Amino acid sequence: MIASTEPAATERARERRVPDFFIVGHHKSGTTALYEMLKRHPQIYMPDLKEPRFFASDLRALVNQSPASGLPETYDEYLALFDSALPEQRVGEASPSYLRSHTAAKEIAQVQPSARIIAILREPASFVRSLHFQLMQEHVETETDLRRAFSHEELVRDGQRVLRYSDHVHYADQLRRYHDAFSEEQVLVLIYDDFRRENAATVRRVLRFLDVDDSAPIAVMDANPTVSVRSVRLEKMVRSLQAGRGPVSGAVKATVKTLTPKRVGSGAFWAVRRRLVYGRPQPPDEEFMLELRRRFKGEVEAVSDYLGRDLVTLWGYGDVD
Repeated sequence: MIASTEPAATERARERRVPDFFIVGHHKSGTTALYEMLKRHPQIYMPDLKEPRFFASDLRALVNQSPASGLPETYDEYLALFDSALPEQRVGEASPSYLRSHTAAKEIAQVQPSARIIAILREPASFVRSLHFQLMQEHVETETDLRRAFSHEELVRDGQRVLRYSDHVHYADQLRRYHDAFSEEQVLVLIYDDFRRENAATVRRVLRFLDVDDSAPIAVMDANPTVSVRSVRLEKMVRSLQAGRGPVSGAVKATVKTLTPKRVGSGAFWAVRRRLVYGRPQPPDEEFMLELRRRFKGEVEAVSDYLGRDLVTLWGYGDVD
């Protein structure tokens, strides 16, 4: 992919910063919290665009990327994201799709062989449930029932067979792609449970891995605030209203206006709307969660062997048959 870049763009690229480190995933595993915490460190520069996704070229057809997305389409546009970095800062980016991608590891190694790689893994069943909520928020998923959504997860786009949930849970194979492209010392694998339990300590471990000062104060952040979408249709309408586009019914406008005090500002105005659309998720269907653990037990055993850490016990798979 990089080799096909226009000569002029390639020449300009030599004068620009290529990221020193990459948070490669997974989704719904604390990557956003880690990005936000590292972004505040004075010795680190990360762009405002959290997920450039540039090196996951094999997944672009699956996300229906549009020009309005703001995602970089050329290598020159990608490197422009880091133009504001100071010479003494470590430069990084966070694209959770890189861990799922079959091409990202090699593409990153091609432009930055010395890159540091950070991956975060989460217990598969809770990961799938949280991903389902996210996909509904992003309008990728319209089925609000997880069991039904999972049973119809297979898609075919541009001749590719895609499993929207299961494709994410091949942890050992995904990590192996990065270990094939980078040395062991360049890859840091974190476990979501550790991040949730020891938030600041985990971030300091990352700072040491990046060779920056780990003594600076750290603002603890929730590693994964999960919310559910009360109504996919209403959520779409509210987004359209906020963006000032799309057909939004007068009834919805009137309802939202009625429930919003006239005295509040625009920030509070949209906060009220978020409360109308989002809510705390219902308790999980434990029977289906057990089915998911049975399905993914082999993957958990494989990554436990690969990392030399007993994730089977940590994630409660010991009694799953």
